[in-house]
Amino acid sequence: MVQCTQPPPQLKLPESKITELTDDENHDSPPKLEKRTRMHHIERHRSCVVTLSDIELNGLQPRRLLQTIEKSPGGGSQCSLHEETPTDTNASHRHAIADAAWEALKRSIVYFRGQPIGTVAAIDKSQGAALNYDQVFMRDFIPSALAFLMKGEHLIVKNFLVETARLQSREKMVDLFKLGQGVMPASFKVHHRNPTQKTESLLADFGETAIGRVAPVDSGLWWIILLRAYTKWTGDNSLAESPNCQRAMHLILRLCLSEGCDTSPALLCADGCSMIDRRMGIYGYPIEIQALFFMAMRCALSLLKQDSDADFVNHITKRIQALSYHLHSYYWLDFQRLNDIYRYKTEEYSQTALNKFNVIPESIPDWIFDFMPSRGGYFIGNVSPARMDFRWFCLGNFIAILSSLATGEQAEAILDLVEERWQELIGEMPLKICYPAMENQEWQIVTGCDPKNTRWSYHNGGSWPVLLWLLVAVSVKLGRPHLARRAVELMEQRLAKDDFPEYYDGKAGRYVGKQARKFQTWSVAGYLVAKMLLDDPSHLRIVALEDDGHSRAPFLKRSNSCP
Repeated sequence: MVQCTQPPPQLKLPESKITELTDDENHDSPPKLEKRTRMHHIERHRSCVVTLSDIELNGLQPRRLLQTIEKSPGGGSQCSLHEETPTDTNASHRHAIADAAWEALKRSIVYFRGQPIGTVAAIDKSQGAALNYDQVFMRDFIPSALAFLMKGEHLIVKNFLVETARLQSREKMVDLFKLGQGVMPASFKVHHRNPTQKTESLLADFGETAIGRVAPVDSGLWWIILLRAYTKWTGDNSLAESPNCQRAMHLILRLCLSEGCDTSPALLCADGCSMIDRRMGIYGYPIEIQALFFMAMRCALSLLKQDSDADFVNHITKRIQALSYHLHSYYWLDFQRLNDIYRYKTEEYSQTALNKFNVIPESIPDWIFDFMPSRGGYFIGNVSPARMDFRWFCLGNFIAILSSLATGEQAEAILDLVEERWQELIGEMPLKICYPAMENQEWQIVTGCDPKNTRWSYHNGGSWPVLLWLLVAVSVKLGRPHLARRAVELMEQRLAKDDFPEYYDGKAGRYVGKQARKFQTWSVAGYLVAKMLLDDPSHLRIVALEDDGHSRAPFLKRSNSCP
């Protein structure tokens, strides 16, 4: 059973004596010290800032805003005003939500040999079987890690990176087939081998026990992105330059860069290999994986040591350029581009063919003609021979902005689309994982009649609170924080009251998901990261990359009005 509760009270150790997980070769041997060390105390926010705009808004005179400092039971202090205003009430409500979120995040921490190592997927005790929600997932931990970094809690992130790099080196077998060395685990949990002797080890899942038995393509890409975030925030290059981390990056990228029979620079993937980890018709070249691949390669270039193999670095640089060109040329869709595809000729056989993938115009779904605004655009879900998946996928498009895969004009167009189609993509609870939902016969054929992915539920058009941090990050990056605030305020109306569910159902996201876990950790962490990005936009530097000229994008023509 995973230990995800706070350790018993102990004497606080000076920072110089807080031990970190070591690089001993006998990783599964009993530890020399069984002492637990607490994480640094996560202070609860008590904001007592009153701005002039608040004073003017409420018609109050500054001299009437006399503040009194009252000692809280925990020994802290908080500011209270003699005269409570609507603004104060809203602020108090927001602080209460943030406090509840931090408490939930702390309760989700997993300890391994006395050290914090990650957060469980969910801590919903109302559910019977834990399934795999009691494990630490690579992708789920990303928003938790960002929250801890922004809060100054670096140790848990460092331990996570070190231990997952160790897990990568294990032999990975599915039936009689051996997986590539570069594959990172989808998840892991703490196993108590001998409770009486308190010996612990880590059990990892590389896809051999996952639903559908699919290896997580995104895990390694997220790992590189998180390593860069840790390095950028702490200024500590020693972890990234350590032999274990350098080896982990090389293995991940060599696996992704390996040559095959493919004619595309994009990564070929099976269904269920990413956040959408069930059959949803994303097999082929899904935009989520391509955007993460692009970002991971760019992060790796800044992390690989200067004495790295020059040919290897050159290979990465060329792949970045080829992937960027491919996605800009064939995935980007706006009004004018849609009109061009609608008028495509087929059966073209030449180097100058416009319809290179022989997409049949009659295969264009009806919904896209009404969904596509005159102002706006996005990267579609997938492109392969005679197939274009026109669905909107949130994560892939927002990572494209953060990684600077999207040009400045494309990035603005993506947010234009979100603003123009707010009701469809945001609704009453941010944020649609994809749009639109599949239903009826399409749902039957594509999902295999999956009862969890019914229309407007879970991965099939469900609304996921964790995606809020990505919307806030791209809004802050593009200087449009009003969109972020609007979404945050919408979420604050229900998220804590509903006990931080995993996802919401319905076309507008009005209902807590029928199988959603409560106190889903990345729903908690996603909200906290969103709030911290809004409060201090300088935090954006750990999750966003500037355009450094690696992207080779064709001229983008946007349609501002219907022709």
